[in-house]
Amino acid sequence: MKVLFMCTANSCRSILSEALFNHLAPPGLEAISSGSFPKGQVLPRSLSILQAAGISTEGLYSKGNDAFESSPPDIVISVCDKAAGEACPVYFGPAIKAHWGLEDPSDVHGDDASLDAAFTATLEIIATRCRAFFDLPFTRLNPAELKAELDRIALL
Repeated sequence: MKVLFMCTANSCRSILSEALFNHLAPPGLEAISSGSFPKGQVLPRSLSILQAAGISTEGLYSKGNDAFESSPPDIVISVCDKAAGEACPVYFGPAIKAHWGLEDPSDVHGDDASLDAAFTATLEIIATRCRAFFDLPFTRLNPAELKAELDRIALL
């Protein structure tokens, strides 16, 4: 099963989600990420927070929706924060879609400790949601039930 994490710039939240999902995922589950308007580079703090948590950053890069054209995802999860007024990207296709909004930690202003705390808090939310995702009984869920479970996980 392939999960696509989407955001606007693909430099922070979707990158954190891709890396952490793949770090925790059991065999057979894989994540990629993309952005509707990719920034072209991953925020350095995203990489340093992942590395500090012992999560590989190998192969992470800011990419657009063409990154998955040859291998479409089964599930698309947008992670942009609607409350921040962002244009959340939409993937039109057969994939099951969910929204796991995350506040953008790169919008936090302050010293390095404050910024690191914001990124770490975001990573912890992603970890909670990924673990709940991995606990789902996929073989017993039809698409509508899976969508409902993904929506429930967004509240964690």
